[in-house]
Amino acid sequence: MKKIITYLLAMLIAYQLSAQTNNWAKAKSIVAKMTLEEKAKFVVGNGLRIPGMKQQAPVGETQEKVPGASGSTFAIPRLGVPSMVVSDGPAGLRISPFRKGDSSKSYYATAWPVATLLACTWDTALVKKMGIAFGSEVHDYGVDIVLGPALNIHRNPLGGRNFEYFSEDPVIAGNITAALVNGIESNGVGTSIKHFAANNQETNRNTINTIMSERALREIYLKGFEIAVKKSQPWTVMSSYNKINGTYTSQNYDLLTTILRNEWGFKGFVMSDWFGGRDAVAQMKAGNDLLMPGTPQQTKAILDAVKNGTLDEKILDENCVRILNILFMSPAYKNYKFSDKPDLKKDAAISRTTAEEGMVLLKNNDNALPFKKNMHQVALFGINGYELITGGTGSGSVNKAYTVSLLQGLNNANYSVDENLKDVYTNYLNEEKKKRPKKSFIQEFMNPTPPIPEYAIENDVVNKEAASTDIAIISIGRNAGEGSDRKLKNDFYLSDTEKILIKNVADAFHAKNKKVIVVLNIGGVIEVASWRDEADAILLAWQPGLEGGNAITNLLSGKVNPSGKLATTFPMNYEDEPSAKNFPGKEFPEQATTGLFGRKEIPAEVTYDEGIYVGYRYFNSYHVKPAYEFGYGLSYTNFSFNNLTLSSKQFNGKISASVTIKNTGKVAGKEVVQLYITAPSSKLNKPSEELKAFAKTKLLQPGESETIHFIIYPKDLASFETQRTSWIADAGKYTIKIGASSEDIKQSATFNLSKEIIVEKDHNVLKPQVEINEFTGK
Repeated sequence: MKKIITYLLAMLIAYQLSAQTNNWAKAKSIVAKMTLEEKAKFVVGNGLRIPGMKQQAPVGETQEKVPGASGSTFAIPRLGVPSMVVSDGPAGLRISPFRKGDSSKSYYATAWPVATLLACTWDTALVKKMGIAFGSEVHDYGVDIVLGPALNIHRNPLGGRNFEYFSEDPVIAGNITAALVNGIESNGVGTSIKHFAANNQETNRNTINTIMSERALREIYLKGFEIAVKKSQPWTVMSSYNKINGTYTSQNYDLLTTILRNEWGFKGFVMSDWFGGRDAVAQMKAGNDLLMPGTPQQTKAILDAVKNGTLDEKILDENCVRILNILFMSPAYKNYKFSDKPDLKKDAAISRTTAEEGMVLLKNNDNALPFKKNMHQVALFGINGYELITGGTGSGSVNKAYTVSLLQGLNNANYSVDENLKDVYTNYLNEEKKKRPKKSFIQEFMNPTPPIPEYAIENDVVNKEAASTDIAIISIGRNAGEGSDRKLKNDFYLSDTEKILIKNVADAFHAKNKKVIVVLNIGGVIEVASWRDEADAILLAWQPGLEGGNAITNLLSGKVNPSGKLATTFPMNYEDEPSAKNFPGKEFPEQATTGLFGRKEIPAEVTYDEGIYVGYRYFNSYHVKPAYEFGYGLSYTNFSFNNLTLSSKQFNGKISASVTIKNTGKVAGKEVVQLYITAPSSKLNKPSEELKAFAKTKLLQPGESETIHFIIYPKDLASFETQRTSWIADAGKYTIKIGASSEDIKQSATFNLSKEIIVEKDHNVLKPQVEINEFTGK
């Protein structure tokens, strides 16, 4: 079946490429008929509509077509060129739920699980299935291109948009992205994978100069995009706000043309992030084809540049052709009569199933989970148990019809949550909400309202609950999003109120020989080591989408066996992170200017001293013990890994590996199989091991086995050697390690490469302008 799916996927990509190729001639003929003014407008979006604010530019008709959409492209009716609608976002379509004051009809979308949870499924087939459903909503609501998925690397746990991103590892990020893109685009709509590249923080995101080595850039920060482009050919790529080694990404020819198009073979067009970059003419020259959301000033600058000879009109023609080539595949061009009636009930079920597969069981002492059959009365502590966080804020937010809280999920499964405790928390939440100011989207973006603090519940209430209920669940919530990064105090580290809550509940319930379960409804990594001993079990639910409460309950009850594995490391302390000392970089306040919407913009720079030693590559290579390692996750059953077999002891073009996984426990479950390689490092320092492939088993019944097959190619063995600007596989002994996590290696085998292989020769570009004192792995 997997071979059939791979074949069909290859055929789909080949068909898309063929369609794009056939459209080039038609696109060129239309561009030849455009006036210069039409060309200059075509590469600039129709502007941004912000309720309550003066328009930045004329608004295209298609933003009336899909209210709440992020933007649209310029139409040229006389040439049969319609406007395309683009809309956020990575975790669900973000459009207005109501239109023109009419509350009788709604336009809600599904809030899908966030990207970090998707990566923790380690299941590309499941993610593609979710993508198909996601794309059907995009199609049904009249949107041509959805602005996502986002696949920047989890460089630091304080990154405000980490929930939008998949992993600290580019192999996971690239493959999950490709699966999601292939699913969404199977509906005849487009994606815009983002933010290209090295958009790893929100602090000073519009001014930050990211300084890194070519090797770190190639192996870590570009690799996921390369995988996604080659395996899915997304319609568009979105450039990021930041600079890389001194040049804004949207103005960087070497990034957008030399690497993306010439080296990787990208066939779509590149759009800017909203108001990204500083020089419209430089963006055209770099190959940033579409400027979003678009301003009249940008159109004028392009027009003037062609007229005065500083921009060759042939370059502008190429920008237009690339946009048209994609537009020809869009629903807008095909005059699709969208229904505005997606099957939200069906999609909600897919959202719930996906959420269940990506939640990670971090701890389960003495089989505290699943719930025992005689367990009925639940004490639900923590405000988050009564108001689930489905996803992050900013462009990653979704207007959804409903949210299933953990309280509702438990009730739906016929568990009784103590009413007195419920009243205490809901009354507190209601009172706190009354104090919160009402803000527009842009006001909230500019000045985020702090989250409601945890309720300091009295200890005598806790003791009464311990006496009258069967089990305690403590739900801890965290949220973040676009525009700012997270903080250490009361965010990465629990607040004092939360710590006291966990301790008091644990003391009271353990005194009665009753269990304490902690549920983490969070978008990014937090510190767990200082308090985890208080809990009998910890379930990492991430931000699971609109059906989250039902999904969490299904895992707690045992209806679903946890099978998620961490795609990002949980450190013991923040200081253990390799980037802790240089995140988010240094500022130059004396050079501050006023930017978009009057915000102060401070020039800044950050140097990636850790180089390639990001996440587990650092923790494993430097022998720093994390709280929970990359790839970790528990199950209600057990698995054995047996019979690792290599096709040869000598590498000759490729090598295959197979391993058999058996469910040795008492309940059905799935296991994630992770393939790491340790490479010879006599010439170049290398991590102790690196993930090269992964797979998830089917649902294995007790005693059932499945054999997983992998193929390793030369590129999987290679590292980027800066001096030769080449991907090189060194001669020597390679070790394949099959693990249940990056630390829990179950089987290993070796093979030899008799002679060095120069796998790929790349261009000598994107070099740092300063010397970097990088980590060496020793």
